[in-house]
Amino acid sequence: MPPFARGRNPGPPGTLSRRRVLGGALALGLLGGTAMAADEPLPVTEVAPGVFVFHGAHEEATAANLGGIANLGFVVGSDAVAVIDTGGSAAEGRRLLAAVRQRTSLPVRLAIDTHFHPDHALGNAAFARPDTTLVGHANLPRGLAARADTYLAGLRRDLGDAAAGTEIVAPTLLVRDRLSLDLGGRTLELEAWPPAHTDADLTVLDTATGTLFAGDLVFLERVPAIDGSLRGWVDAIAGLRRETGIRRVVPGHGPASARWPDALDDEERYLALILTETRAALAAGRSLDQAVAAVGRSERGRWLLFDDYNDRNVATAYTELEWE
Repeated sequence: MPPFARGRNPGPPGTLSRRRVLGGALALGLLGGTAMAADEPLPVTEVAPGVFVFHGAHEEATAANLGGIANLGFVVGSDAVAVIDTGGSAAEGRRLLAAVRQRTSLPVRLAIDTHFHPDHALGNAAFARPDTTLVGHANLPRGLAARADTYLAGLRRDLGDAAAGTEIVAPTLLVRDRLSLDLGGRTLELEAWPPAHTDADLTVLDTATGTLFAGDLVFLERVPAIDGSLRGWVDAIAGLRRETGIRRVVPGHGPASARWPDALDDEERYLALILTETRAALAAGRSLDQAVAAVGRSERGRWLLFDDYNDRNVATAYTELEWE
């Protein structure tokens, strides 16, 4: 375990640590630093002292946004910096690194993935350096490996040439329960959650400011997307409400920061509705197609990208709940 880490049950190093990185991100670094210097820093907001957040666009990944559709951030301690979520491509990851460099010369010792979805973890290649430890949920390397080809093919389709240098790089410091990381006078508390948004959700609490990086356990404005367990996510929200020491939250999607615990209200309402209406559809003997056409429709005007994700959410919920 690295000297900055302490806690219970950190997992063993991931079996998938790098995938063709020498052909991508490392090769870009060998261009004499010119490519790195040319990367425009992501615009970030200081939401609390030493806590910086890039606000992702409410869009799907495109060449114009470099896959920058999720909120990303970094925390500056007295000795080191921790990045929380690295972005949707190596190009976005390099821009995030440039934003760090604009604020501090301290080394980036940690890059933490809140889960394995591409908009949060495909920037890892930009941080694949000997002095940076990548951190994630114990299930993350497996989930990332299972989706690697799909993620990379989708990124090449959506970003074209802007996807160059993006490779799969999985964390090697894995969290099964809780883990404390010291940035020098500043402690981050990491917590691994049971299946909810995904089966590899990790939250990061900066105890100095009470800022919680919730990843996609918290959605605001953009409709939540279920890729784990609906019942588990409802339970996770209840668990998050019991957490102490939180003053604000950085959601995976939505504003750069939001009030706590009010930020949980909208997605809790949405997920509870999907749960209730899907169970009712099953009890009435409705087919999957019938459920998809009806469940959750009262929420349509409340969320961005609703039509892109609600049908998928209902199908996932139906499959999970039909075996209750």
